[in-house]
Formats: sequence, structure tokens, C-alpha cells
Amino acid sequence: MDKYHEILKKYWGYSSFRPLQLEIIKSVVEHGQDTLGLLPTGGGKSIIFQVATLSMPEHRQMSIVVTPLIALMRDQVENLRKHKIPAVAIHSGMSREEIELELNRCVDGYYNFLYISPERLTTRGLQFRLPNMPIGLITVDEAHCISQWGYDFRPSYLKIAAIRQIIPDVPVLALTASATPKVVDDIQDKLLFKDKNVFRQSFVRKNLVYIVQNTNDKLGDLLRITKKIQGTGIVYVRSRRRTEELANFLKNYGISADFYHAGIQYKVKEKKQREWKSGHTRIIVATNAFGMGIDKPDVRFVIHTDLPDSLEAYYQEAGRGGRDGKTAYAIVLYNHKDIKQLKESVDTNFPPIKTVRSVYSAVCNFLQIPIGAGIDQSYPFNLSEFISRYNIKPLIALNSLRLLQKEGYLEFTDEITEMPKIHITASRDDVYRFQVENPAFSPLIKILLRGYPGIYDHYVQINEFWLAKVFRTDIKHIQKYLKKLDELDIIEYKPFIRSNFIYMPQGRLREKDIVFSQENYKFLRDRYIDQITSVIHYVTNIDRCRSQVLAEYFGEKDSPACGRCDVCKSKQNFNSQQAQEQILELLHQSPMSFDQIFEQLSWDKNKLKVALRSLLRQEKIIFRKDRKFYLK
Repeated sequence: MDKYHEILKKYWGYSSFRPLQLEIIKSVVEHGQDTLGLLPTGGGKSIIFQVATLSMPEHRQMSIVVTPLIALMRDQVENLRKHKIPAVAIHSGMSREEIELELNRCVDGYYNFLYISPERLTTRGLQFRLPNMPIGLITVDEAHCISQWGYDFRPSYLKIAAIRQIIPDVPVLALTASATPKVVDDIQDKLLFKDKNVFRQSFVRKNLVYIVQNTNDKLGDLLRITKKIQGTGIVYVRSRRRTEELANFLKNYGISADFYHAGIQYKVKEKKQREWKSGHTRIIVATNAFGMGIDKPDVRFVIHTDLPDSLEAYYQEAGRGGRDGKTAYAIVLYNHKDIKQLKESVDTNFPPIKTVRSVYSAVCNFLQIPIGAGIDQSYPFNLSEFISRYNIKPLIALNSLRLLQKEGYLEFTDEITEMPKIHITASRDDVYRFQVENPAFSPLIKILLRGYPGIYDHYVQINEFWLAKVFRTDIKHIQKYLKKLDELDIIEYKPFIRSNFIYMPQGRLREKDIVFSQENYKFLRDRYIDQITSVIHYVTNIDRCRSQVLAEYFGEKDSPACGRCDVCKSKQNFNSQQAQEQILELLHQSPMSFDQIFEQLSWDKNKLKVALRSLLRQEKIIFRKDRKFYLK
């Protein structure tokens, strides 16, 4: 057994790799090549860089992992630690002292993995220490974020090139689940690949059946689908309010369902995820906040009741179905209103530049940042309170923040939850003297020393409820003592926090210095229009295999028709004359509504409409006020 399989078996319990995993690992480990891996959602991207890192020579067994998703970052760190692999994440929710301490531990070779958000890459603290870290690999997750042509461009990703110049001999491993040919080339250029080197899995998911339904009864269709297809599912919507509404709708019909969105408390999110993954909850109704890092193999259907705004996003979300290789269904329910709303979203997503500048100033005022201050600082940011105080429409605020982020003026993070942490900063001798001189604090310090190993070396997460129970007091009393110990320079105490964060890479600028080039603004707007146009083409297409349409979008021009999507099935099953005869036979039994006929005949709704129109023109049937079709 080679070292790669030994590591895979030792830490993850697998005996074999998935397609292309081993080839990509050998590319960076044995040949030291910059490498781009394109693997569909569920293709095992994290295993690649984790095994590659642990396969490096002992003095280089550390990887910097750049990812923009703090929740995913923390989940992966937690999972690595469960496998006894040292890992740490550095992001905007941490204090400067905490970051400095963890970076020093990286220099000492304590960690195999340093997860870091891209905006942190050019900080002096990191760049000063980089040459002294035992780095064998730079991993760029969600690599499409570095390309302006990608659907989620983030300027902070461009900073990766800067650290390549500091550690030039370290190979780069870039990974993404979805990228068009233009984005594939751009990723390699922006990451300064020495040579083009791409490993690409096919974007065709043979076990995934794509279905699109044009419907004016989404709730009815949703109910029919969830009753017809057995097993676990995900229903994606675009608003937080709708997650709860649809989950309650399903529960009212006896279907096990729950809702999920970014505004839910961290512990509640964990509980909802856990109950869905364990099968206790059958269906999760969610915004796109749900899914990254959720590796549940037996998802049998993914339903979109609202249109996504890019095929990249749709492909990733739909791809969460059928990771076990068995048949799963990716279903879109839409109507003409959805297309109208998607077209109208262009103006909402791109507010006037004057509005964006005023939002920037309002954010800085809200955070009380003077002009010229705040360089390289992070600030907790309550978006709801900000919107309320300045009377800004939520979508205008959010999209202005996103535009400011794309131009590099600030970084707006997802909500971060940090549990309380402490680190003893005084020396052991000073702590002992303090206990003797301050006996009221001694019992708490003793419990901390016994209960939390490593408390002198780094920040450790503490359970304030447990401490309160031990001392038979309330949590506020414990927090009071911890704050006092912090004030007396015995410990560093980081209380619980749940918040979005704003990171200011340049500090606060004057409003007139917030410059948006008309060319770049137009480029971003035009790119968004291209993305939604592709989505509209995908759902309105009734002639080409849906799997082929998706594959071609990602550069595969010769993929075969799947034979299973709604378009392929309608071609196989549909004969106009036979269709009309079957409709007449049904109506001979009794009058029926459109939906009743649809339930009886397994055709695409557009084809059914064509057959009904033909019968109406021939005056073989009539349509009455009760919205039913009758034989004439």
C-alpha cells in the first residue's frame, strides 16, 4: 500500500480514491506542479488537499487553505481535529491577539492546516511569518472566486499572487466545482501557474435526472413531488421568509420538514443540520446558505421553487443530490413571474453608484470609523440594526455591500458565531502569586487550569454554563469574574459573539474617493445579465437535453443526451395525434382541469398545452368557466 492510500485509510477509513483524486494529489506532491482540479459537487475536493498535505515531507507538512466561507472553514477544522489532525482557522471574527498567537504556532509547526480568509493574506503579521512556516502547499478552495468571469468574483482572492512571491517554490492547488472554459484559463493566469495544468471531471451527472416544470401551482406540484419521490430532499427558495412558509406547508400535510437560512442562530443551525443528516428530518427548505460542506450521500431530490441567478450556482445546488451514485432528481418549478422577477433583479443588484457610495459612508458612520482610520481592522456589524437606523431597503444595502466588496473597499462576512474563549497570558509564577494574594479568584483559576489543557499556550473554548454549574451560581457571575481577570492582565477573555463582520482593508476613505469605473461597473452588470439569460434559456428550453445544455455551458460540447430528463422523455413519449386521442379518451370519462389531465399523463406541460390548443382549434373540446375541459 503506498503512502497516499495509507493516509486515506488511517484518517478517513477509505480504501480507495474517487476518480482523479489520486492523480491530482501526485501532481502536486510528486511533481510539484501548480494544479487546477475541476470536480463536481460531492467529488471529494477536501480529501485531495488534505491527503496531499499529509503526504509531503515532514518539514513541509502544512497547507495554507484559502476559502471565503467561514462556516465551511470552521466545519473542516473541526472535522480535522476529530481525526486528530491539527488545524486552525483565521478569519475576521478573531481578535488581533488571537491571530498573532495562532500564527506563531504555525511557525512552530504545530498545525498541518491553516485555513484563512482571502482578505487576511496581505496582512503584515502573516507575510512576515510565511517564510518561516513549514508550508508544502497553497490550496485555493472555491477557485472560481479569483476570476472576474466567475459567478462569485472576490477581489481579495487576487491577493494570493502576493504570497506566491514570498514562498515561490510552494505549488498551488486550485479547486472548484464549476467553471466555464474562460474561467478555467483565468484562474490559472491569476494564480500565476508556471504551466497550464488542469484535471477535469465530466460535468455530466449520469445519475441526476433534470426536470423543469412551468407551473402556476408550485405548492401543489411541490406536494405531489415530495409524496411521489421517496427519501431525503432539499427545497431551495430565495427568501428567508419563504423557507419557514414552505416548511410549515409541508408539515401541514404530514411531511417531515424544517427550514434553514443564514439568520438562524449557530446552535440552532447545527441542530437542524444534524437532524436532517441523521434522517430525523426528511426535507430541509433553505436559502443558498444551506449546502456548502453538507455531505449527505442519499439526497434523492433537490427542488428549486425560485430561479437561481446563475447556472454555476444551480449546478452546485442541484449536485447535492445523488452523491451515492443512485438516481436523484433535480427539479425546477417556475412560471412567467419568476422570469420577470429575474430580469427585474438586474436593477436591484446594481444600485446607482451614488447610492453605493452613500451606503459606504453610512456603514463607516454606523461603525464610528473616522476618515483615515480602521486599516486592517474588523468590526462586528448588525445588518438589521444598520438597515433600520439608516432606513435603507435591505436588498439595496446588501447589494451595495457586495459591489463595495467586489471593488475591494471592504469585506462583508457571513454571520460568525464565536463561543467564549480564554488564554492565560500571565506566567505560571505570576498566576500562582495572584492566587495567593487574591483567594476569591483561586477556585475559578484552579478549575480553568484543570479543565482546559493548553490554556497557557493558546486560546481555548470554554463552557460558561458548566462553570456556573460547578460553582452553583449564574453565568453572569462567571462572566464578571472572567472580565475582571482580563482587566488584571491574568487572562485574555473573548466573550460569546454572534455577528456579521465588516473588514476594512484600506481603512475609511472619503466618499469622493470611492471610485467605480464605469467600465468595470458595466462589465459586472453585463456579466450578471449573461448569467440570468443562461438560466432563462435553461428553463424555457424544450428542445435540447437538459444535461447537454448544462455540460455545454461548462465547455463539454459532445456529451450524449441523457435520455432521462423531461425534454428527453417528452421526445420519447410524445406523439401529437396519439396525445390528442388520449386527452379525448380522458374527457370522455369526465370533464377535467389542466392539472387533472397533467396528473394522468406523464408529459411535459408545454407539450400538453400544444395538444390542448390543437383540440380547441379543431373544436373537439371546449374550456368553460369552471376551468375544466369538456368534450364538445
